[in-house]
Amino acid sequence: MVSEYPGFIDVHVHFRDPGDGASETTASGLAAACAGGFAAVATMPNTSPACDSPDAISFQVRQAAATGLPVMLLPSACITKGRRGEEPADIERLAEAGAAFFTDDGSFVSNARVMEDAMRRAAALGMCVCEHALDPRLVKDGVVRDCAFARSRSLSTIPPEAETSAISRDISICRVTGCKLHIQHISTAAGVELVRMAVREGLPVTAEATPHHLMFSCDGLVRDDANFKMAPPLGNDEDRAELRKAVKEGLLMFATDHAPHSAAKKSGGFARAANGITGLETAAAATYAVMVEGEGMDRDAWAAAWHEKPLALFAEDLRGRVASARRKTVVETGKTWRFDLESSASLSRNCPYGGMEFACRAFNR
Repeated sequence: MVSEYPGFIDVHVHFRDPGDGASETTASGLAAACAGGFAAVATMPNTSPACDSPDAISFQVRQAAATGLPVMLLPSACITKGRRGEEPADIERLAEAGAAFFTDDGSFVSNARVMEDAMRRAAALGMCVCEHALDPRLVKDGVVRDCAFARSRSLSTIPPEAETSAISRDISICRVTGCKLHIQHISTAAGVELVRMAVREGLPVTAEATPHHLMFSCDGLVRDDANFKMAPPLGNDEDRAELRKAVKEGLLMFATDHAPHSAAKKSGGFARAANGITGLETAAAATYAVMVEGEGMDRDAWAAAWHEKPLALFAEDLRGRVASARRKTVVETGKTWRFDLESSASLSRNCPYGGMEFACRAFNR
């Protein structure tokens, strides 16, 4: 079966240009997005230097244009200068330069007053603030959620409260400022319930679930494979079930958190490896397998979680630009294909999907 949809949008990708082009360049990242059927991607600002200036936004746009690939690159910008959490970035100038939204992804903005200032200014512009909801004061040196695998290896764990306390604080700021708030890569059942209650209250709060948090669970970990280490960590079976339920009911959108790393950075197992995995090329297939084939989600609703819901994160003028591009995603189902990691367009190989077979494939048109 072949269907055509408005172009899929991934609002959470990490390209490593500038700073670590050996892990992923703009060109290789966009090639992976194209191979996965995406029409547009929003890049995170935790590059080196961080994307906290109009020049940094312009650099990414130029890099993308030079590739000639049919994928729109939409740079997000930092909430705080240098992603240090100490003072807000120049929100107004970054918006004027074309920032898709604001986030310090990879870091939680611990200072509530700084976050409130940034959210007030973003709200005045009709723009969204996205939060990496992991409070470092509760994460400490944790690397995984509590589970049998963690206990067998004596690994330090990350409590679910590291996520829920961050979400609770930011919902409170959203309530005061009226700013659109988006919770990135949500991973806990309790976090989902906080978002659900905020939406019922009428607050402008959204959240995303990644393919890996929907497919995998820390309760299924059996070996010290850092391709299953990410931040936030994999939840347990109960968390995973609640994420799937929330996606099916339309509460959560999809996003990959595509995070390429060199082999050296992903070595050392859970205790020492960097967080994150790649996933642009398999995201549509993995979410289709879990949500449509596994959970009985309506096919069109699944596609909407890759287009309509992500599109709503952007300010009105940017939504118009994306829509006017008229790019499409073609979805083919019924033919099994195997993901060959060694043939991946990404420069990095930190991915748990290698060798997996899927019955859905998405193409960029």
